[in-house]
Amino acid sequence: MTDQIQRFLFDGTNVRGEIVQLERAYQEVLERHAYPLAVSRQLGELLAAVALLTETVKLDGTLSIEVRGDGPLELLMAESNPGGEMRAIARVAEGQPVPADGAGFRELLGAGRIVITLDPSEGKRYQGIVELSADTLGGCLEAYFSQSEQLPTRLWLAADGARAAGLLLQQLPDDAQSQDPDAWERSVHLAATLQHDELLELDAETLLFRLYHEEQARVFPPKPLHFGCNCSRERIAQALYSLGAEELRQILEEQQAIDTQCHFCNTRYHFGAAEIDALIEAPDAPPPTLH
Repeated sequence: MTDQIQRFLFDGTNVRGEIVQLERAYQEVLERHAYPLAVSRQLGELLAAVALLTETVKLDGTLSIEVRGDGPLELLMAESNPGGEMRAIARVAEGQPVPADGAGFRELLGAGRIVITLDPSEGKRYQGIVELSADTLGGCLEAYFSQSEQLPTRLWLAADGARAAGLLLQQLPDDAQSQDPDAWERSVHLAATLQHDELLELDAETLLFRLYHEEQARVFPPKPLHFGCNCSRERIAQALYSLGAEELRQILEEQQAIDTQCHFCNTRYHFGAAEIDALIEAPDAPPPTLH
């Protein structure tokens, strides 16, 4: 009943929705870093949000949400793709005190912005930017949909350090199939009665019945979600190449090798002098494997 996303719609209306529930995928993100509880909660909400948005936009590629602020929590970032792979990371500003367990979104991040990036397998990358104008992540993302997609969208997000969950409702443009002009207001009003614990503890079927047992809901098969990192030696090598030949040679002169790691999954990568020289000379070639 966990680590899945469930789509649904209401027959005869222009309202659709999604419910996401995460446990193991969320825990795998947290196991790789020692985050304060307040940060873990915000990261869980972001994981739920990126899954909901990925399912909503139907992107054949990667969708990422990056939240940057000037508060104690300077970065939240999560990525997801249609295959159900997810990863996320947070970064607490150096020199800041450990956030209190009950610190909320605004207290943690302060002023800043959210960058939503759609990176399709083919075609051009698209980025949308919205300011941190609301007191919750869900409120900021609702503003993004209002400005960029121009589709009324509501999100309810929750996380407690063990589980994360989210509910999204969206009103599509009117069409001939929409026979219920009050459906949007009614569905949002009912969702607003949802308690934080209910969102985290109830399975999707029970949650939908509790909220919408008087509605004609069509529920689609759930899609599984899981932690997954797409880092590789090739990707890391290209990131190193972007530093420039002069800086790479300077690092080699000081260290004789370059050791780095993926910030998402903590996988370590070692590049010796011969590998860096080959990268500088032929950046498009895969780095040689040393035995």
